[in-house]
Amino acid sequence: MRWAEVERIDDALPQTQCTRCGFPDCRSYAVGIVTGAAQINRCPPGGAEGIRRLAALTGQEPLPLDPAFGIEGPRRVAWIDEAWCIGCTLCIKACPVDCIVGAPKALHTVIEADCTGCDLCAPACPVDCIQMEDRADERTGWSAWSPEQAITARQAYENRQARRQRLTNERADERETAARDKLERLDELTHPSEEAEHLRRREVISAALERARQARLGRPS
Repeated sequence: MRWAEVERIDDALPQTQCTRCGFPDCRSYAVGIVTGAAQINRCPPGGAEGIRRLAALTGQEPLPLDPAFGIEGPRRVAWIDEAWCIGCTLCIKACPVDCIVGAPKALHTVIEADCTGCDLCAPACPVDCIQMEDRADERTGWSAWSPEQAITARQAYENRQARRQRLTNERADERETAARDKLERLDELTHPSEEAEHLRRREVISAALERARQARLGRPS
């Protein structure tokens, strides 16, 4: 894999992480371009300018944006109708850059400055209380999205991915610990320790002696 080339192409993408290109994130799309699995014209947020940047980096001829993956348009931001929000948190889970804040069964809201307009939160909402709205101006593609915003968005995405991986690792460790404890308890039941076996024998002997004593006294054991 030509990783240096992947890095350069990834840097040229808008980092909206919208998945419209058919890949799970911008870096995966960059890998797809380098490996020949994808054309350079599958990124609507980057638009025509984005295609020109990718063409210059790859030495390919610029292509029209493939409409199968969307159309170039102005930057959009998500808006949540708080009157209808039920606090399900599904939009928070869908947001790739953590720009939605809220808590279970509490109202959610969008941090507009951090929203990449990926549109992934809207279909995740079970009550259709999320709308995507165009910004006031008519700029499109890279004209509506700066390199600084792309850097910020990628950092937010990477932070989110790192946090999710950390949680996954912690849960895996917890499951491993629970499984190990269960095996140790099972092993203790099937293969009792010397001390446990000694205690068990003492209990058996004590119970036998008590039955004998009761029998001598003429009492039922």
